[in-house]
Amino acid sequence: MTPHTADLRLAPAPRRASTKGRWTGLMFILPCLIFVASFFMVPLAMTAWMSLNNWPLLGKPSFIGLRNYADLAADSTFWSSLWFTTKYTLLVTPAIFLVAFSMALLVQSKRKLVGLFRTLFFLPVVIGLGAASLLWIWLLNDQVGVFSAVLMRLGIVKEAVQWLGEPNTALASIIVMVVWKVSGFTMLLFLVGMQSITEDLYEAAKMDGAGWWASLWYITLPLLRRTFALALTISVIGSYLAFDQFFIMTRGGPQNSTITVVYWIYRAAFTYFKLGYASALSMVLLVILVVINLIQQFLLREPATRQVQTSYTGKEGVS
Repeated sequence: MTPHTADLRLAPAPRRASTKGRWTGLMFILPCLIFVASFFMVPLAMTAWMSLNNWPLLGKPSFIGLRNYADLAADSTFWSSLWFTTKYTLLVTPAIFLVAFSMALLVQSKRKLVGLFRTLFFLPVVIGLGAASLLWIWLLNDQVGVFSAVLMRLGIVKEAVQWLGEPNTALASIIVMVVWKVSGFTMLLFLVGMQSITEDLYEAAKMDGAGWWASLWYITLPLLRRTFALALTISVIGSYLAFDQFFIMTRGGPQNSTITVVYWIYRAAFTYFKLGYASALSMVLLVILVVINLIQQFLLREPATRQVQTSYTGKEGVS
């Protein structure tokens, strides 16, 4: 047997090894595929099918095609809840970002007691949203609550404020509670992003005469682009899916002014027992979230690895 013939016979071996490697990789990801299929793909397909049926809580469902979606288009409560949810998202997201970024700047550097402040800032995150909502119901209570008592003691108000009794104050109170509850998590994301920025960039900027504000504007913020994109996606999706705080603190009131989309889905399913219609609402909300996420990714598509721009020298890049 010539060496050339031996080489030809041994040629298929790498192909068999590659095939074995692919099967090995598939076996590693198989548990994840089963989990995603069981708890996401199958429920999603069932929800889509339910949305095409008149599906009562008790009784036999009947196929009605797109009638649920036609009813949805004429549902004024759905559109008002969607507008309220959008308004809530537009108000709470900038507030969370402002507070979280400020806290991240305060605890970024290694100073005395910085570990304590990091823990204090993050502590509300570990409290369940239901427990936090109940806590703030007590704080906002006009009879035994702390806030009204403090304001009356300082002479700012003459009588107790019914924080959850008026539409505007109810929304503002929930926004304050949510900012207190979740800002620590967003702060952690910003803090990890800040610590991933090499100190050489700040040292080079300082040698070029850049101050704290210039370093923040031209180094920190541009290099946190992907972190901002991640935090924005999480915040927007979480705000559009808001339910617990409104269900516990206001029950959609006062005067049905704090009904979110998810709260309306809950009512359609478990108050009016229209599971098919609630499924149609869920599918529309899913499409809205996908569209919003695509728009966010498009607006933030510029990679974070772009070189930092500086204007204090009139040049691009830091050297």
